[in-house]
Amino acid sequence: MDGNAIIAILAVAGVVSVGLFAAKGILDQLPEFFASVRRARDAWEQLKKRRDEASRPEEPPMAA
Repeated sequence: MDGNAIIAILAVAGVVSVGLFAAKGILDQLPEFFASVRRARDAWEQLKKRRDEASRPEEPPMAA
């Protein structure tokens, strides 16, 4: 019975270890993910701003 308990403890420890390793990997990638989302949002806003500026009619030059 002692052998089964040791194997069970090692199995649980292994599962916890793999889970922590996976969680650390995901958490390490989050800053880059949020930076990418921010860059994509900024690019989208610039695109919309350029499109709005291009759709405005040009004003005639002021004569002095």
